[in-house]
Amino acid sequence: MTALAHETLEAVMPKVATPPSDLDDVLWHAWKAMKLPEGYHAEIVEGFIEVSPTGRYAHGQIANRLRRALDRFLDGGEFAAYQDLNVVHKRKVWIPDVFIALEDAEEHVIEEGLGIDASGVELIAEVVSPGRESLERDRDRKRRAYARAGIPVYLIIDDYDGQGSVRMLSGPVPDQARYESEVRLPYGTAVTIPEGPAKGFAITKSITGGPRRS
Repeated sequence: MTALAHETLEAVMPKVATPPSDLDDVLWHAWKAMKLPEGYHAEIVEGFIEVSPTGRYAHGQIANRLRRALDRFLDGGEFAAYQDLNVVHKRKVWIPDVFIALEDAEEHVIEEGLGIDASGVELIAEVVSPGRESLERDRDRKRRAYARAGIPVYLIIDDYDGQGSVRMLSGPVPDQARYESEVRLPYGTAVTIPEGPAKGFAITKSITGGPRRS
């Protein structure tokens, strides 16, 4: 958690011991009360509010390429690719780089229109940012969180894994916070989504770019 997160939480959270059973409610109300500077966003991941800056150019470029390609692939169907929206599961909050949900997702919109319930999400993709905290969040903490929420497919596009890799995780086991299947391939090798509305869509060099320098 960044210093900014600590400072913001001190302003909105009560100065009392909080029973673990109430932690989700406390974090939820603290998150809703946060006022962040432009260029930052906050998520609730595994019992912490995490404040992060918006992605760098290369990060945004890959995410935008992926969203546009998915939109073309999904065009004419019931589903669409989204960015910059909250995905909520039992008062956990994430802002994925890209995700797929129904084009008309009103039935999955949560209270006050704060976001889309995870039950309506078919795929989430994260583009890994540099730094130890960011690497651990996308590779480990969000991997567990998305499995717990039953997200059918989780894609990790990772510039910092060797010369770059795409991991495709599927078959969530919510009570064990894990995915049954994992495919990991280097940049430059097509990774094809095996199920859901984007079945058959391939993540290729046109989205990731070529292998990175070691």
